Amino acid sequence: MASEADPARGRAAVLGSPVSHSLSPDLHNAAYAALGLTGWHYDAIECTEADLGALLVDAPPNQVGYSCTMPLKREVLRVATSISAQAAAIGAGNTLLRVDEDWYADNTDWIGIRDALAEAGVPAGGRIVVLGAGGTAQAALAALVDVETVTVLVREPARAVELRATAERLDVAVTVARLDSGAGLGSADLVISTLPAGVADPLGAFGWRPEQAVFDVIYRPWPTALAAGAAAAGATVVSGAELLLFQAARQVELMTGRAAPVQAMRAALSAARR
Repeated sequence: MASEADPARGRAAVLGSPVSHSLSPDLHNAAYAALGLTGWHYDAIECTEADLGALLVDAPPNQVGYSCTMPLKREVLRVATSISAQAAAIGAGNTLLRVDEDWYADNTDWIGIRDALAEAGVPAGGRIVVLGAGGTAQAALAALVDVETVTVLVREPARAVELRATAERLDVAVTVARLDSGAGLGSADLVISTLPAGVADPLGAFGWRPEQAVFDVIYRPWPTALAAGAAAAGATVVSGAELLLFQAARQVELMTGRAAPVQAMRAALSAARR
């Protein structure tokens, strides 16, 4: 999407509310340093859904793009001038890219989920349980392949309307059930939790098995109670830090037009989490 990056220019930022805890600036600024983009900088900006449209109008000329986290993942599709096919299918975005005077919305969360699972050697198929129904859960559906069953567990099934629409667009058959039912957890090959910090904690005591994999998109605090419980039972556990890394790597590529320096970004992420 981006042309070859100019080392003398370039501003980007992560938008969200709250956003002060974000490690995205560590990742992106490390990438700029490794790529020799000495004039580039990446910030964190507090931004609500109500603020987003005006922020884009007032963006400085050298603002190449934004990463968008909660609560903006659906709002980005409403304010963008154009939308990638994948973001449209998912129904949520996490990236806004400047194209001339317009804004293009994309989604790199699904790539982050896909690449994090691949890095851990976990197949993104079989019997899947997704916890939660927000924008990251929608992206998770796009990352799945060779699926046998997908069960989505949510606190309130009536709030899964957007996720059901995503599943229909992606041609993925899902069954939605209440989180407290635990439906499908015992037989799942892969469980992907997209729930807010603390919500999945009770599942740490679930009877996990070594042949299962659990991907918790939370990365701070780590390990979560869910991750610790699954790991103690011998299950494969994937941290949300890997999702953060790989979705950011794709954003770097989109914003700079350069291949992302993943190892430099990983080192920066590791240092920031200490």
